[in-house]
Amino acid sequence: MDRRTFVAGAALAFAATSVRAQHQHTPLPQAAPSADPFANLRSGAPHHITPDEQAQRVTDSPAPQGPPGKWITRAALPLPRSEMAWATAWAGRIHIVGGYGEGRVDRAYHHIYDPSADQWLNGAPLPRGANHVAVAADHGRVYALGGFIEQNRNPDHNAYAYDVAGNRWDKIAPLPRPRGAGAAVVLNGRIHLIGGASEPTMERASVGWHEVYDPQADKWTTLKALPGARDHVGCVAYNGVIHIVGGRFNTFEYNTDLHHVYLLDRDTWETRTPLPTTRSGHGLVVYRDRLFAMGGEAGIVRNGQITQGKVFGQMESYDPSKDTWQSHAPMLTPRHAVGAAAIGDWIYVAGGGAVTGGSVQSAVHEAFTLT
Repeated sequence: MDRRTFVAGAALAFAATSVRAQHQHTPLPQAAPSADPFANLRSGAPHHITPDEQAQRVTDSPAPQGPPGKWITRAALPLPRSEMAWATAWAGRIHIVGGYGEGRVDRAYHHIYDPSADQWLNGAPLPRGANHVAVAADHGRVYALGGFIEQNRNPDHNAYAYDVAGNRWDKIAPLPRPRGAGAAVVLNGRIHLIGGASEPTMERASVGWHEVYDPQADKWTTLKALPGARDHVGCVAYNGVIHIVGGRFNTFEYNTDLHHVYLLDRDTWETRTPLPTTRSGHGLVVYRDRLFAMGGEAGIVRNGQITQGKVFGQMESYDPSKDTWQSHAPMLTPRHAVGAAAIGDWIYVAGGGAVTGGSVQSAVHEAFTLT
């Protein structure tokens, strides 16, 4: 065997070993499903949804009807929680990080769902608890970026990467600027962190920042900002394009239906057909070559009290090839700030806020399929 053949063979063997390592699962402790579907943030005690809170639920969509699909109930989260902001998936499992729960807003929870067993597991906790942490997964690592230390305010600059095979978190280069409720997405091996809300803490102003993390260099760079600074958006990458859908300008009083796409080759943004139901705090996933948006919230705040609260259950999907939206069967339990991810032929939607704002968390877990 000559040297070139040996080197090529060694490279292929290393690559195969690397791929296997990325998909390995360390044995993790099981986490029993919660017996209580809802809990109150102030006390952490079980909560019963009142008629007034039930009336907040909205499910009608203005979008043309598509195939209805169906929802089924899955194993409940190990405890009621919300405001983890989003979820991410790697190697057939879903990771939900941080958020509100058990009477606190700075939790370091890391729950992992295995759909093949309909079972929750406890992963290594986040090194520092926070809510509204942006997450994304690539090459055997789950990235957890920023978040808030107080209730939906006081942004953090911490950034971590979770080694799936090793069940451990490593600190990576901190965010250039602190923020929470941003959107993280992987494109071409780099992690884009877009939008969110930052300082000063009491103003909690939305930002349009677009910063990109290079895992190889452990370094952040800046790209063109999102038009219309906002947070609590839906964000996915599909066919080399990043979609930012919906969100809010500072608070859910100022929700938007804006739909922007980022074109990497030109470092620019363009608009697409707006989200049919204006909302923020919704989930957004890619499923069957479409973008599916579910859940969300809206409301008016007067003298510190929420009025005209709405918790959305709409399931709407977008066809990138036709730039059109349609609607499907709504969520069984409308929620916002959910952990949503697609694996196989199902969309899993776990936890989230059961009423407008952060006062009630849920352990509810439901899954949607078009078949």
